[in-house]
Amino acid sequence: MTAELIDGKAVAAAERDRIAGEVARLAERGVVPGLAAVLVGDDPASHVYVGMKEKDCAAVGMTSVGARLPADVDQATLFAEIDRLNADPQVHGIIVQMPLPDHLDEIAAQDRIDPAKDVDGLHPASQGQLMRGVPTFVPATPLGCQVLLERHGVELSGAEVVIVGRSTLVGRPLAMLLSRKGVDATVTMCHSRTRDLGDHTRRADVVVMAAGQPRMLTADMVRPGATVIDVGITRDDDGKLVGDVDFDAVAEVAGLITPVPGGVGPMTRAMLLENTLRAATAAAEG
Repeated sequence: MTAELIDGKAVAAAERDRIAGEVARLAERGVVPGLAAVLVGDDPASHVYVGMKEKDCAAVGMTSVGARLPADVDQATLFAEIDRLNADPQVHGIIVQMPLPDHLDEIAAQDRIDPAKDVDGLHPASQGQLMRGVPTFVPATPLGCQVLLERHGVELSGAEVVIVGRSTLVGRPLAMLLSRKGVDATVTMCHSRTRDLGDHTRRADVVVMAAGQPRMLTADMVRPGATVIDVGITRDDDGKLVGDVDFDAVAEVAGLITPVPGGVGPMTRAMLLENTLRAATAAAEG
């Protein structure tokens, strides 16, 4: 392996330490950041994710508010729960854990959250502000990718960045984040219909894989010395967690690379805390 490993766990730990210090200072002013997670149904993975978020909150001195609803809840009741949290001054951030049961409208649920508490960055107001170049809340995974790049000294101004994946949760907001004035990367967004994907990725200084296709990026698709950020995480036929990057082969070519697990994942959790801190700070300042 020739590439330097980008240790997301270490960077996330440093970010949590910083956030904990800021939370303590905010608490001295009588404001304790609070994060509410709305969990519908009994999906085991969702319960694990919410449990991890609750532990993260406790570790930095934030409060977590559980909002548990049965799987057969109707849209009106879900809206009423979100409205209750919107009105609660002790709650500064709200997330609706996805996926929701099929009979519920996920987009409508996201839109119901008060934009001032939209720490997932999925409300149209949040995404619109990002499009305008003045972001309020950025989805946690794209924000985590940017922080990883900055902490490892990756020069983004003028850099060629290729993002593979166009979801509203990762690909699209990351493209807006890195191309905005002051960051100044030149961003190409690719996807499953892109012709000759390797022709794009081989030109890139930074490749971000967020397509959800195991080992999609191979060594011959990477320019020597490039930085590779792997957002994807799936299980292969042997049950092993793998990313969108053929890690062992690409690591022989790249200059910097994130592992899976232990790369972007810890940063996503840390940046959710960052967004909650920002929401609480804004509320404290009126």
